[in-house]
Amino acid sequence: MPFSDYKTAIVTGASAGMGWAIAERLRTNGITVHALARNADKLADLEKHCGVIPHAIDVSDTNAVTELLNGLEIDILVNNAGVSRPGNLLSSDAFDVDEQIDVNLRAALHLSRLLLPGMMERDKGHIINITSIAGHYEFSGHTVYHATKAAMHTVSRQLRTDAFGRRVRVTEISPGRVETDIFAKVEKIDPALAKKKYFEGFEMPQPSDIADAVNYAIDAPQYVNIGMIELMPTLQVPGGLRTAKRDGDTVIL
Repeated sequence: MPFSDYKTAIVTGASAGMGWAIAERLRTNGITVHALARNADKLADLEKHCGVIPHAIDVSDTNAVTELLNGLEIDILVNNAGVSRPGNLLSSDAFDVDEQIDVNLRAALHLSRLLLPGMMERDKGHIINITSIAGHYEFSGHTVYHATKAAMHTVSRQLRTDAFGRRVRVTEISPGRVETDIFAKVEKIDPALAKKKYFEGFEMPQPSDIADAVNYAIDAPQYVNIGMIELMPTLQVPGGLRTAKRDGDTVIL
């Protein structure tokens, strides 16, 4: 049972949704969890709920993260924190581009850079990157988000080569639509309205299903690396052929 080989974990974006569920599951398995997020109040709720060690921190603040990790021996890193912005590149401003790159990609790279050497030295560890089907399939809008998730797919593969020869495992978990509050945050709308628009009447995976996938990957024998899990609703498909028709300046979809 590999869980018995591990003692400590870091989960980013742990104050809600998938991060909360993953942190809770790791605690259930006896792991000491350092939970990172910007929302101190929600982290305090998570601490009361399952006993995580809360750190109210912006993961894109490399200096703060570096200081936090100083002296910590971490066996499991879950890069879960992520942000998205509505619209495609035509409607994005500089902040939209920079924030998504900083949180979704740069922070995960720095966390991996800081923690991988210790895992290599101890000859054990597991890095889990929560990406998205947006990193593998094209659909309209969210160009920068797609780019960051595609980059994290490559990072996940590359980390396996960086850790070659040591018992350090790397898993990418790539969800489709999951019932979280991300759509309310992206569109800046009331959570009840977002739930009605995106989830009501649909059969949606829950954050606990993502935690199940994390559990499965970690709980595999030490000699088994689960490289990638793509997880989406049964009634969702990632692709679909569309062809636009033009009538003068009018586009008919």
